[in-house]
Amino acid sequence: MATAIVIDGAYFLRRFRWSFPHRDAGDPAEVARAVEWMTFWHLHHRLRPKLMDRALDHANFSPAEDAELYRIFFYDCPPLTKKMHLPISRRPIDLAKTPEAKFRFSVHDELQKIRKVALRLGRLNDDSEWRLRPAVTKKLITDGMPALSDTDFEIDTKQKGVDMKLGLDVAAMAFKQQVNQIILVAADGDFVPATKLARREGIDVVLDPMGGSPARDLVQHVDGIRHCKQEV
Repeated sequence: MATAIVIDGAYFLRRFRWSFPHRDAGDPAEVARAVEWMTFWHLHHRLRPKLMDRALDHANFSPAEDAELYRIFFYDCPPLTKKMHLPISRRPIDLAKTPEAKFRFSVHDELQKIRKVALRLGRLNDDSEWRLRPAVTKKLITDGMPALSDTDFEIDTKQKGVDMKLGLDVAAMAFKQQVNQIILVAADGDFVPATKLARREGIDVVLDPMGGSPARDLVQHVDGIRHCKQEV
């Protein structure tokens, strides 16, 4: 059975600590290695844990050499690189030089070193502005207007093109009969059209929400749910 691993990169990074509690979420090389670990786990999840760990710990381990793997698709957006001013202090900030941007670029670089990984990049909306963090908004509603600081805000960003790229890749794999199974690492209901198309073409679609709560309609349009978690 040829299997494609399809990963919503932003979601993967948000849920990383749940699936990989013993890995360094701030190390781009560890993040890329976790993608390989998850791939192997889904291809051979029936193996006994000790046998799986032994294989995964091997120095030359690479799921790319597994005959069952078609390809790993990782969908993400490059970080914002524009210059802005902080909302309260009005100090200038170059987003390209922030730790978050450098981390995201490094993750993409590490993923491109892995054989059989297809990095699909969308973009973030260019008109992103500051917004209050949800917790601050909730406090404002219950307690009234607090004294705000720069840390009470985050940038309101929206991905562009990720859903379309994922849908096109799934459609191509389905119509060309390149895979028998798709492992979807995601939780967003926007991916429902892609899963419905794949299943209509006879592909087994397995959802891995990494311990999260996927959209109800997404759950309705997959063939099963499997949560990947590295215990040790």
